[in-house]
Amino acid sequence: MTREAVAALPGVSRETLDRLHVLAVHVVRWNPRINLVAPRSLSDLWTRHILDSAQLWFLAAPSPGLWADLGSGGGFPGLVIAALAEGSGMRVALVESDQRKAAFLQVVARAMGLQPEIHAARIEALPPLGATIISARALAPWPVLLPLARCHLVPGGRMILPQGENAVPPGATDLDSRQWSVEDRRSMTNPESTILILTARPSADPTGT
Repeated sequence: MTREAVAALPGVSRETLDRLHVLAVHVVRWNPRINLVAPRSLSDLWTRHILDSAQLWFLAAPSPGLWADLGSGGGFPGLVIAALAEGSGMRVALVESDQRKAAFLQVVARAMGLQPEIHAARIEALPPLGATIISARALAPWPVLLPLARCHLVPGGRMILPQGENAVPPGATDLDSRQWSVEDRRSMTNPESTILILTARPSADPTGT
């Protein structure tokens, strides 16, 4: 799968593809200096990172609100989501505590003609973002990630979380059924990987405790 696979996704315009191409070019250019993605994955960048990120947008079926990507790193999935979100009414926020990676996100967002919110800060240092959707790609272990993210999610909001082949699924102590409802989807880029969709129950304590 390559750029053509992304082009085949519903609603992906030529303008969006051009923006995603700009992202790909910048990742290849910056990666030797910052290590944005695993070097071996650059040869399959459109599948491993761009298409893998784009599928989250279609799984989420987002409506107007805020999509917050935590630990945005090289822009996956955050900048891909920002490109797909143009004209949808969905705002996008990227959170990245590494200052060099945050600078990369600023430069590439401008080059792509996008204006997402970019927070160069640790997640726990931010005031609640009030996100309707949160994504996080290989960011932190479950016991750490869930309470951090839950503070930034509105009641009834969702977390869209890709799981790698060797990822350990959250156990019963990590996902309290009073706090979350869980849906498991198969990844379109790797049949051995899944994507978890966690919906915060409206009555749940926003601190996740």
